[in-house]
Formats: sequence, C-alpha cells, structure tokens
Amino acid sequence: MSDWLFDLGNSRFKFAPLDGATAGSVQAWAHGAEAMTAAALDALPRGDTAWVASVAAPALTATVMELLHARFARVQVARTLPACAGVTIAYARPEKLGVDRFLALLAAATGQRPVLVVGVGTALTIDLMDAGGRHLGGRIGASPTVMREALHARAAQLPASGGDYAEFANDTADALASGCDGAAVALVERSLRHGADLLGTAPSLLVHGGGAVPLLPLLPGAEYRPALVLDGLARWAVHAQAPGR
Repeated sequence: MSDWLFDLGNSRFKFAPLDGATAGSVQAWAHGAEAMTAAALDALPRGDTAWVASVAAPALTATVMELLHARFARVQVARTLPACAGVTIAYARPEKLGVDRFLALLAAATGQRPVLVVGVGTALTIDLMDAGGRHLGGRIGASPTVMREALHARAAQLPASGGDYAEFANDTADALASGCDGAAVALVERSLRHGADLLGTAPSLLVHGGGAVPLLPLLPGAEYRPALVLDGLARWAVHAQAPGR
C-alpha cells in the first residue's frame, strides 16, 4: 500500500504518488474530475493515505472526497497554516490564503532563496517570499485564459482562444493573445522589480500551473515547476506525520 497526493484545482485534477518528500509521476485531467470517464475514475489509485488539496467548488470537492474515502484507509485534507515547515504566512487570517498558494510556497522554500512564485491557472497568483521562508504577500489577477473568455463573453466577435504573441500584432487574434499574455507578463515583471526593491536582491522566478507554458518565452530566466503544488503537498504530508505533530 502507499500514500498518494491529490490536487483538485478550478480547471485541473492532478495526482501523484508520495515519493519521499516530493511528488512522483503526475497524472492530470485538464478540466477537473468531472471530465474523467467512468473507467478513469475506476482506475484511481488505492492506498493507505490520500493527501488532498482542493480549491475547487464544494460540490466537486465532495464528489472527489467520496471517491477517495472509498479507496483509502485515511483521507487528510491540507489547510493553510500560519507557519509550517519553515514558511511563515503574511496573511493575518491564514485561512484566507488559498491552499494552492500556501503549498506552492512550501515547495519553493526548499531552495532557501528569495522567490517570486507565479501560478497561472484560472487565476494569476503572485507571491513573494524571502530566503528564510517569510511570505511577504502577493497579488491575484485574471489569467490570460480568463481574460480572453471574459472579452469573448462581452463581445462574441472576439475569439476566446487562438493567435500568437507579437509586440505589435497585425490581426485581432494575435492582438488578443498579445494583450492578454502581455498583461500577465507585465504584472509579473512589475512584481519582480518591486520584490527586488523590498528584498534588496532579485528573487528567483518560479512559474507553475496549466496556463504557464505560453508565458515562459516571455519571462527569461523563469523556472517552470509544473508539480509545485503537489511537491508542496508532499512536504505538508511529511510535516504532518513528523513526531510530535
């Protein structure tokens, strides 16, 4: 038997075995658990403990929790803590910090360096942390995907997807891709500048999330860490099992 990690987001459902203090090979469904076929659901792993992080809607979370309770002896749900595994959260009310952001910080803290952690999913999340694991706060904005969908919802003639990035585009699809991707990149670049001023040194840039790949060419020096939240969940699991906890 074994322990498994499950990350239920707003747009993707990911899981991986707990491999020491990190996540093993990751499997993912692009549109969450509701997009999984009956055969895929039946093939979900079984084991001793399921470690779960969820920012999805309550109904979807409840469905997944029911499936996991039927397959695992124990189900443990991660929650944001004021301090954990060397990370101290900036929020006065830690429960208001999304558990995905908290877990990404836990994973990033293993590098013991100042970092700007950027998640690109349904939302664009940005968090600054110093080399000692002190979270200095962050930002939340719309991801490029959500920007495109919002524009399409208000003006159907504007396509919800497609196009290529250009500094000055010469057609509408490219202009939309350039504007929405560029807006996200500009917020990251501003956060890097102000983070460097606050820390007195330039933070490393860690990027994760299902929408991160199109932004990587526009963010030189960024480290792509697709399993960052699951790695943080692994660290949370190890910490939760430590003697005296």
